[in-house]
Amino acid sequence: MSDSGNRPTHIRLTSHPGAGAPVRFPLQWGAANPRDRGPVIGTVSRPGDRNTIGSHGGSYSLYRALAVSAGALNPIQRPDLANTMPVVPFGPFPQWSEPGRIVSLDPFGHTVADAFADLIAEGVDIRPTIAVTKARLTLFELQQAIRDKRLAVDGEIVREHGDISVIKAAVDPVWHLPGIAARFGVSEEKLRRTLFEQTGGMYPELVTRPDLEAFLPPIGGISLYIFGDPAAIADPRRRLTCRVHDECNGSDVFGSDICTCRPYLVHGIEECVREAQAGGAGLVVYNRKEGRALGEVTKFLVYNARKRQEGGDTAAKYFERTECVAGVQDARFQELMPDVLHWLGITRIDRFVSMSDMKHDAITRSGIAVGERVPIPDDLIPIDARVEMEAKKAAGYFTPETPPDAEDLLATRGRPIEEY
Repeated sequence: MSDSGNRPTHIRLTSHPGAGAPVRFPLQWGAANPRDRGPVIGTVSRPGDRNTIGSHGGSYSLYRALAVSAGALNPIQRPDLANTMPVVPFGPFPQWSEPGRIVSLDPFGHTVADAFADLIAEGVDIRPTIAVTKARLTLFELQQAIRDKRLAVDGEIVREHGDISVIKAAVDPVWHLPGIAARFGVSEEKLRRTLFEQTGGMYPELVTRPDLEAFLPPIGGISLYIFGDPAAIADPRRRLTCRVHDECNGSDVFGSDICTCRPYLVHGIEECVREAQAGGAGLVVYNRKEGRALGEVTKFLVYNARKRQEGGDTAAKYFERTECVAGVQDARFQELMPDVLHWLGITRIDRFVSMSDMKHDAITRSGIAVGERVPIPDDLIPIDARVEMEAKKAAGYFTPETPPDAEDLLATRGRPIEEY
């Protein structure tokens, strides 16, 4: 029995015993080639082929559902992958098959159109989870850097009109649940149960289908911006400058008076461009983790709490205000962040444009060497963001200067932002 969209109208709940049939395309996570590993299939149009929990598109899968409900999208529509292949090849690299090295993305996610062409031709709905294309960046700060002669027009990386040529990639998350559990030092059973409970039971297969080891979580992914020769990124003989940046829409896009995110992001891009022009490569990793992965609503609530607290905004209570509202100071937990660096084959970052101790420590713990650490120049820090910067330095962020101690921070209490 089916409706006019050729969908079966019978619903089988995955929470029912015996609901899961044997997996047609089992995954062998960590295999050295895509055929041995198997395709990641998160489509819901042919449930018998699906070998993951969740569906493709992350948080956008809900918009797809609305489009289907409204009759704007055929629920059995297959993407036409002709001419969608990456503009430059990536990998394979040894890290792709090293046990536990990559657990939060599919290293073969950009190769599916070629690697599984025969299965796709047979009607199996296999979709890329990584796309690689070319683009140009146009930022007024970079054009000002050209006018100020901090950046030179070379006609290849920096164009005549101030555009910056880049290779960019989009990466959707694919979680290997046993690997995620090991990365965080918890049992897989506990991880699955917690994911199930904290998403309001959205994915019952987390607890009913232990044979499904891959999860397509409904979260944002990663954007990569590569400056210069992409082959230089994994070449230890050539220098690499890298900025790992966590999303801050209010600053990155619209500008903000209270944080350093856009200034640091643009500073990182400028450093990456200079490295590329010197014969190396530059890389910006942009993670969708708005508001320290607590969300923008929570972030704005924290802004209000900081500004309205007795004595005004202070470095001494910077992290405390976040914890009071959200229950935790930071939910980004950078343990998964290095996976995309390993996907790129990186073994060393010569210049790391970040002051974050969490990012630096996660990268070095994963086996990637870090050379110089590059702080944001003082003249790029907005006045109202100096509270944030001093609080972060005191909490362990890298600084070439002696960080303020607790007494220094306590001494700032009661002073308004503009005087700090």
